Amino acid sequence: MKDQLGKVYRAIGLPRLIISLFLLALIFVALGTELSVADLLSDSLVRVGMNGIFVLAMVPSIQAGVGLNFGLPVGVICGIVGTLIAMELSLIGFGGFFVALGLAIPLAIISGYLYSLLLNRVVGQEMMVGTYVGFSVVAGMCIFWLLAPFKNPAMIWAIGGSGLRVTLTLADNFAGVLNSSLAFKFLGLNIPTGLLLMLGLVSFLLWLFFRSKPGVAMEVVGRNPRFAIASGLQLNTYRSLGVVLSTVLGAVGYVVYAQSFGFVQLYMAPLMMAFPAVAAVLIGGASTKEATVLQALIGVVLFQTLLTVAMPVTNQLIQGNISEIARVIVSNGMILYALTRTTGGEQA
Repeated sequence: MKDQLGKVYRAIGLPRLIISLFLLALIFVALGTELSVADLLSDSLVRVGMNGIFVLAMVPSIQAGVGLNFGLPVGVICGIVGTLIAMELSLIGFGGFFVALGLAIPLAIISGYLYSLLLNRVVGQEMMVGTYVGFSVVAGMCIFWLLAPFKNPAMIWAIGGSGLRVTLTLADNFAGVLNSSLAFKFLGLNIPTGLLLMLGLVSFLLWLFFRSKPGVAMEVVGRNPRFAIASGLQLNTYRSLGVVLSTVLGAVGYVVYAQSFGFVQLYMAPLMMAFPAVAAVLIGGASTKEATVLQALIGVVLFQTLLTVAMPVTNQLIQGNISEIARVIVSNGMILYALTRTTGGEQA
């Protein structure tokens, strides 16, 4: 019995066990307050679906030996551009959503390939360089948002008639198309079926990819470059494939995120989007050298659920409006903790 408990403990890992117990404690505390636990868990499901693909985007780059993709904003920007074009064309419903995806993915392939060329020249420093690339792209695109030739009155500044606004609403386009699709109630929970199915589809396709010949070759390149070279594999080719796939998932993730959030935020808003995704995949048990789809899903569930539950419970206990303070403490605290787990979530 003791050996079996030891195996379960090692499989779960101390960090995930602590976070899970803390999360359960918060839920029990919420039961004794005026908060609706069903509403909290419903919001958690939405946040998991919104952010899940961003976390999955970390898996290909890690498996290819590039490490954590701190340059995720490169893919996010491609998703924003695709979404803005769909808005400019006044497309609505699933038509607008799929057009946004169809435009974002080719842009992400091109951008991801160019990004990978840079990373292949800085082997061993990819995460640091990726952070600078992500920050630089976000800052550079601020100029583009001011000069972009969009004409839709709902998107541009009313004064001057040019330049995109900071926050654009998707209410008249395709806000919530996945969230409301096939949605139903179960035990008081609002289940965003379409959103979760989208996350499940992307997860399955990524899992399937790593069962294919290119996926296995990518894992070999990431885990043992010398053996990969001896086997005749081109390191830079598979490293580039991992970066491109990660960038594409970042673009797809943003379109899914935007339709669920209901808004598109420009300028400096995408700057820090990589850090919660990095924290989630590390909390899920991944390391900078190995990650799986399951670890990414576990991580996003723990991270986003804790983030969703902690803020309102803290407000109830302190009897004050400190939601923003609680959000910053909890989110950045988990990010800081996860970034110290360079050998993975199972380390104490």
